[in-house]
Amino acid sequence: MSTVPTQEQSLPNCVQVCQHRTCRKQGAEEVLAAFQALPVLNVTVTASGCLGQCGNGPMVLVLPEMVWYCGVKPQEVPRLVEQHLLGGKKVKYMLYYRFHPQG
Repeated sequence: MSTVPTQEQSLPNCVQVCQHRTCRKQGAEEVLAAFQALPVLNVTVTASGCLGQCGNGPMVLVLPEMVWYCGVKPQEVPRLVEQHLLGGKKVKYMLYYRFHPQG
């Protein structure tokens, strides 16, 4: 068995949930808690500072893919976890149009 790390192993998946002022007012604390309540193996969930997209939050950024989700509600997190983090398919209706204009 090879001990050379694959690209997938060397780039851990990370979900960043903005916790800056505007996103917090829009429910980002609850979104972060919802992600933390549904842990996914090899995916790190972190609270981030401002992601620079104020007014469109709560913002969620999936790395290293650079997939941006906007207006995420706590009740939508299970779908995002199941479809994107576990299934590898973006949740199109939640994508941030500014960075994903084609969906």
